Amino acid sequence: MNRKVVLAGGTGFIGNYFKRSFEARGYEVRIISRKPGNIAWSNVHAIAEALEGAELLMNLAGKSVNCRYNPSNKDEIVNSRTETTLQLGKALLLCNNPPPLWINSSTATIYRHAEDRAMTEEHGEIGTGFSVEVAKAWENAFFSFTLPKTRQAALRIAIVLGKDGGVLNPFKNLVAFGLGGAQGPGNQMFSWIHVEDLFRIVLFIMEHKELEGIINCASPHPVTNRELMSEMRSVLNKKFGLPSPRWLLEIGALVIRTETELLLKSRWVIPERLQRHGFAFQFSHIQGAIQDICK
Repeated sequence: MNRKVVLAGGTGFIGNYFKRSFEARGYEVRIISRKPGNIAWSNVHAIAEALEGAELLMNLAGKSVNCRYNPSNKDEIVNSRTETTLQLGKALLLCNNPPPLWINSSTATIYRHAEDRAMTEEHGEIGTGFSVEVAKAWENAFFSFTLPKTRQAALRIAIVLGKDGGVLNPFKNLVAFGLGGAQGPGNQMFSWIHVEDLFRIVLFIMEHKELEGIINCASPHPVTNRELMSEMRSVLNKKFGLPSPRWLLEIGALVIRTETELLLKSRWVIPERLQRHGFAFQFSHIQGAIQDICK
C-alpha cells in the first residue's frame, strides 16, 4: 500500500508544488478542494475516509489576500480559513486511524509591523488590524480541537517565493519596466521563504515528533525592501529602477484591486524554533533564491 498524504486546498501555487514533491517521493496524494475531481469540502465523511491511514494532513486552504479589503472579500478571507479548518477537525474526530500529524497554514503577518527587532515564536509581538485578526481566528480554529492521536503544528509562513507563482513575478515585471526601485520608504523588512524550503520544513516536522504548536517559516536572513529590489535588478541585469513612493503605490493598489499592506508592512520574522532543532535551509539568502527562481 502506498504511503498517503492529504492536501487540503492543494490546487494553488504551493499545493501544486507539494503534490508534485510528495508524489516524487512515492506518496499517494489526496486533494480536498472546491475544484471538480477532488474531495469536496462539504462531504465530511469523504474527507474522513481520505484521512484514514494517512501520514499527514496539510491544510493550505484560504482565499488569496491579494484583493481589496471590502466587506465581501473580508468575509471570504476569514471564512475560507476558519470554516475549512473546522471541517478538517470534525473529519479527524470521525477517524479510527487519523494521521499522526496535522499541519495548518498560518501567516507571519500575525506579528506587528517591525523595524526595530525580529519577531520569534517566543518573543514575537502580535500586531493589530484586519490581517492580524484573520490570523488569530485561523489559529484559534485550529487549536480548538483536542486530538490525542494527532500532533498539531501551525506554520506562520512568510511570503513564499517560487517559479510557478508567489510574488516574484510582479516584482520581475516592475524591474523589466524600469520601476525596480524601493517601494515606499524601502526600509521595511521583507521576510520570505523559498517554496522548496517550505516543503522541506514539512518533511522535517514529520520526522521530528517533538515539534508541535507555533512554528515560524521564514528564511533566517530577511532583507529590506530596498535590498530585495537591488538583488532583483542585479539578477535581471537592470542597473537602474525608479522608486515607487507611497502615494503612487496607493493609486496602483486601487487600480489593480489589492492593498498596499502587501508591500509596506515590515515583516521581520526569524525561524528560531526550526534553527534550534537543526533545520538547514537550502535557500537561506535572497540572492540564491532569486537566482534559482529567475534563471
